[in-house]
Amino acid sequence: MRYSKLSQSIKSSLIAGSILTTGFSQLAVAEEAGAEGKVERIEVTGSRIKRIAMEGASPVTTVTAEDIKVAGITRVEDMLNDMPAVFAGQTSGTANGVTGTATVDLRNLGPERTLVLLNGRRLPAGSPSAGGIGADLNQIPAGLVKRVDVLTGGSSATYGSDAVAGVVNFILKDDFEGFQFEYQGSLYQHNNDHGDMQRAVNESGFALPDSNVSDGQADDFTVIVGANSADGRGNVTAYATFREIEAITQDSRDYSACAMNINDEGVRECGGSGTIPEGRIIAGDANLIMDGHTFKDYDGTLYNYGPLNYFQRPDKRKTFGLLGHYDLSDNHTFYTEMSYMDNRTVAQIAPSGSFFRTIDLACNNPLLSDQQVQKLCTDQGFGADHVFSGDNAALAVKRNVEGGPRQDDRRHTSTRFVFGVRGEINDYWTYDAYMNFGEVAYVQTYDNDLSIQRITRSLDAVRNDDGNIVCKSVVDGSDPNCVPWNIFNRDQITQDQLDYLIVPLYSRGETKNKQISGFVSGDLTDYGVVVPGASTGVGIVLGLEHRREFISLRPDQNFLSGDGAGQGGPTTGVTGEYDVDEFFMELNVPVIEDTSYVDYVTLELGYRYSDYSTDKQTDTYKFAVDTRISEDFGFRASYQRAVRAGNVRELFRPAGMNLFNWDEDPCGPGKTLTLEQCQRTGLPAGQYGAAILDNPAGQYNTVEGGNPALEPEESDTVSFGLLYSPSFVEGLDITLDYFDITVEKAIQSIPAATIHDKCAKGVDELCGLINRGSGRGDLWIGTSAITATDTNIGSVKTSGIDINTSYNYSLNDMGNLRFALIGTYLEKYEIENIPGDRPDDCAGYWDRAVCEVPAPKVRANLVTTWSTPWDTNITATVRHYGKVDEYTVVDNTVVNGPTTLNGKTYFDLAATWNATDHLTFRAGIKNLFDVTPPLVPNGPSGDANGNTYPGQYDALGRYLFAGFTFTM
Repeated sequence: MRYSKLSQSIKSSLIAGSILTTGFSQLAVAEEAGAEGKVERIEVTGSRIKRIAMEGASPVTTVTAEDIKVAGITRVEDMLNDMPAVFAGQTSGTANGVTGTATVDLRNLGPERTLVLLNGRRLPAGSPSAGGIGADLNQIPAGLVKRVDVLTGGSSATYGSDAVAGVVNFILKDDFEGFQFEYQGSLYQHNNDHGDMQRAVNESGFALPDSNVSDGQADDFTVIVGANSADGRGNVTAYATFREIEAITQDSRDYSACAMNINDEGVRECGGSGTIPEGRIIAGDANLIMDGHTFKDYDGTLYNYGPLNYFQRPDKRKTFGLLGHYDLSDNHTFYTEMSYMDNRTVAQIAPSGSFFRTIDLACNNPLLSDQQVQKLCTDQGFGADHVFSGDNAALAVKRNVEGGPRQDDRRHTSTRFVFGVRGEINDYWTYDAYMNFGEVAYVQTYDNDLSIQRITRSLDAVRNDDGNIVCKSVVDGSDPNCVPWNIFNRDQITQDQLDYLIVPLYSRGETKNKQISGFVSGDLTDYGVVVPGASTGVGIVLGLEHRREFISLRPDQNFLSGDGAGQGGPTTGVTGEYDVDEFFMELNVPVIEDTSYVDYVTLELGYRYSDYSTDKQTDTYKFAVDTRISEDFGFRASYQRAVRAGNVRELFRPAGMNLFNWDEDPCGPGKTLTLEQCQRTGLPAGQYGAAILDNPAGQYNTVEGGNPALEPEESDTVSFGLLYSPSFVEGLDITLDYFDITVEKAIQSIPAATIHDKCAKGVDELCGLINRGSGRGDLWIGTSAITATDTNIGSVKTSGIDINTSYNYSLNDMGNLRFALIGTYLEKYEIENIPGDRPDDCAGYWDRAVCEVPAPKVRANLVTTWSTPWDTNITATVRHYGKVDEYTVVDNTVVNGPTTLNGKTYFDLAATWNATDHLTFRAGIKNLFDVTPPLVPNGPSGDANGNTYPGQYDALGRYLFAGFTFTM
């Protein structure tokens, strides 16, 4: 039979001997009887999708080095985001809300629940900044990757509780001998032919890009050098990489040339921000716009903030590293990994300004012209001595286009060291022990933002004793450097005024990870620990681990005080750490082998006990069964319990002001809530339906932060799968796996929009989290905000079906065809923000406030490779991303909102040519037919950018690449 006793020995020793060092790479140690009956160990490595998927109780997908090269990948996250089980985390298309890192998110459960490993060992948290807790994939040198294994069934008992959604394990080349140089160049090409968006842009008077654009060039260099020791007992592999990526701004695409909205008639139009270059003053009943040195009534003019935003951030990355191992004896090997990464990227968004800042504005302010005094004061019945102040303070609005766009310059420098020893104790026992140290240093410089304090001072102008116009703070001595900012006549704005107003903001920080782990593994066959009916004994792993996680973020005073006008509030510092001591064990128990009715039945059992320094103890365990009925048919099933304690950011970061996305305030002009409901949220009755409640940019204030009182969240993962390799179709393998993941007491914040809605509809305990601030009742000006700090919400549940199919077909003299289909059907993705409340099921939906990123029910990739007899491989890929409707709730019933994001199908084509024994060329095109991404109105900042979701969709057009590899 195909699955013999030798196969069982391989599987048993696999679990026992290598589960922690190589993850789920299927590296096995087999026991084979020699001529004298002596047992010898051999290693067997499976790296194809079907070999990985067809063995073991957990579904695993593997991407090889060849797959990466064929796809033209220079950013590892781009490759992962194409996989059906992966949702986009931080990507190069993130501008507003950027961390400067790249993360992976399995099953849409968040990077904090997806464990990233390098050669089976942990990476440090990617960044101390908000949203940066996930491992930074920039630390992975793509040119050195041997393969990437993605386990989507959860693996918390094996690796730790943060593997709730699964594990992504990058395996690097560690036995290279010789010299290798690789180069790849790439760029985007797009034909701007979106007629409807071009109409909207033209009607708004904005500029359109050229009809044909090529941009975003990237250059990627990799050098690998490896050598074996003179005695043949060791190897050292060293590498260096350099990558540089050029920026793309949103004005280069017609569908992102303006911030898109959809009006009440369902027609696209250009929207934007009410903070405009011309300048505005809102005081009393007057809403005025500057017209030269005069006022006129505000006419609804909006600022097109999109064109300057980066659609692709510029990026420079350098990595260096060393992997080595040396056989100290026939049975003991020392190994090490050393790596360095320096990555610098810049996020650019629209200029800063006075974003509806409250100021004391006197009618006798000398910066005002006579006409402006008449319009602002006299026409409202105010005399020359009147001052708009207190609850009746004026709102100053002015976009600082004179000072240029805001730039968020972020740099991460990481170092990592691994030292370990592994080997054989005797014929039945092996061991592995290592120390893993990782550190990320973080530097942020935020340029071209304005100071709120200086805005206030610069607009409070008076005449001094000499009759010159100066700041009041100059006269009273509180700020002798103040320069009046003449927003009342933008032609008189000078560089001196900008130099005073613009303040740089700085932040520094670091993350550290220490992991000390050791285990022994054994094959208990010769000890007689064998289940009756099986010939192979129990495999066992026993181990101990100690981990320490540390984070520190140190913003400067301008960040801490919230003085940056374009920051949305203070950036709070955080310092925290915890230790955890863990015991873990794994058992691989062959139950039945080689019978007339079943080839084998194997149990996989795991347990991990964790003791945290935060006075939390958790138990994580798994039960799994792997069954092969015959050569054709198999079955696997597993249950896993994970208990995840809060990470360092979730526990320790202080509360601070931030922004959340909202289409509109439901108490504003749209009035989707009643007056009584709005009053529950703190709205003054007289402001019901007031225009000031709506922010034209769709961004509102929220207070976010950690919570040291968090309870550990508990998750249950159930999966079962069918494996079919029909003997009557040679080369066909099919797997179907069902998954169901439930996270109870999930650690995350309740969305601010949900807090508002539930308060309005009677959940009184949430109403205290809403601060509508001043008499205006808004939630986006000044300190008005909804508090949404981390807590233990009700639950998050997701379930669905994965399909993984491959087929090899021989063309005889014409080579070989290989087909691979990987897909996911998402049955549900439910979020229960309040225990016992109706959950929001986001499967098949998107929106700005609750579901956020698109979660299509169907995602699939079909890859066809023709291995020709002419040393050339040609690969065609079809990628499908299903449609999603806008999530809308009416009378407690979910209905499809006005905007549906239609499904998209992309075609990719690539080829590799082994020109000589030393030289290989490759080239290809992704998104061959230049498919335009689906467009979202008033796209939420952070996840969305350029009126679409660039992490989910091909947002920039065709991606063309070409490269070569020279080896000697």
